[in-house]
Amino acid sequence: MNGLAGGPQLIDLQFEQTSGVIASYVFDTGDGLAVVDPGPTSTLGTLEVGLRGLGAGLDDVRHVLMTHIHFDHAGAAGTLLARVPAARAYVHERGAPHLASPERLYASAQQIYGEHMERLWGEMRPIDPARLTVLSGGETLALGSRSIQVTYTPGHASHHVAYQDGPELYAGDVAGVRLSAAQTPRAPTPPPDIDLEVWRGSVHTLRGQDAARVHLSHFGSYDATDAHWDGLLTSMDADAARVRTGLEAGRDYDAIAAAFTDATLAALAAEGPDLPERYGFACPPWMSVQGLMRYWQRRAARAQAGSA
Repeated sequence: MNGLAGGPQLIDLQFEQTSGVIASYVFDTGDGLAVVDPGPTSTLGTLEVGLRGLGAGLDDVRHVLMTHIHFDHAGAAGTLLARVPAARAYVHERGAPHLASPERLYASAQQIYGEHMERLWGEMRPIDPARLTVLSGGETLALGSRSIQVTYTPGHASHHVAYQDGPELYAGDVAGVRLSAAQTPRAPTPPPDIDLEVWRGSVHTLRGQDAARVHLSHFGSYDATDAHWDGLLTSMDADAARVRTGLEAGRDYDAIAAAFTDATLAALAAEGPDLPERYGFACPPWMSVQGLMRYWQRRAARAQAGSA
């Protein structure tokens, strides 16, 4: 495992045969390897090849740390654990039941992806609850020689956590999608449980944790600067306002999604010519619109109920 001597390593999962879309992170704990977000089952073979490139193998994995249970982050966890009996998985308490019995999660995703489900994500195998370490946030995990701080970070998902290992912060999706240093971080806002208020709170918490680097699943490792967090919050607010304006103008989903997509891809193209295509795989704008529309509609319904 000589390739892991210098600290955490990024493995590009080459999702849809495209570089720079989904990352897993691997580090040596002294008690086997830890993998943060193993990705979908469709890219498990790529993860295995990446481990071999680091002088390791899938059998060396002992700890599978999941920031949340969306397919692009956790889909492969059950298959990985089935192949590696000595490994165990770590997940927030709200996500754990879905990993033990993923049928509803799979059926919900299939409604979105239809006939493309298997190609995109592959199967999601159940995990024996005895092999799950269930988290609520605030724990310190003793993994070999590592002390991993767990922080509950809802907003993108109600079951989202981040992991910090000294200066290294593994932030899943709550720290945004950023595909290059030149790109402004953007908030991925798919349905069903986007909550921008609590997301801002999670950002405030993470930026106060004194990390040196933030590792993003989509995609790469960056200095954990105020500029990163401020850029994420600014773009989040702008995206939310764009969808809200469309709703207030009486536009339907198709019209709002088309305008949102055009604006998003134009902004990305200005930051890098390769960004629009990669971003379409990492965070489809139409899906962000679905989540933001649901968020605003639920807020409006709550406000109406409160005034009744």
